[in-house]
Amino acid sequence: MHSQEKARYQARARILKALAHPARLFIVEELAKGPRCVCELQRRLRLDISTVSKHLSVLKSAGMVQDEKRGLKVHYTLRFPCVLHFFSCAEAVLKLAAKEQRRLLET
Repeated sequence: MHSQEKARYQARARILKALAHPARLFIVEELAKGPRCVCELQRRLRLDISTVSKHLSVLKSAGMVQDEKRGLKVHYTLRFPCVLHFFSCAEAVLKLAAKEQRRLLET
């Protein structure tokens, strides 16, 4: 593997690691619906504000979200809604795996 190729795979891994938490997956889906302030996400997740802020920080570091201060509140937006295609693919994998598992149990 060439160094340029390796760097590309490492960059992709950083994005996947940023998504690799249920709360962050939820945040991405919420932000796909439109901008949200930290307080809205905190209420929906039922987590303390510092935990939600940490999750948002991970997503921001990976380049997935951006923030904008509006008065006293910080609103986040999803920078790349195309990540939802990945979610659709993951759902297809899960459905197929479940179907195959059921088939194995029936035999």
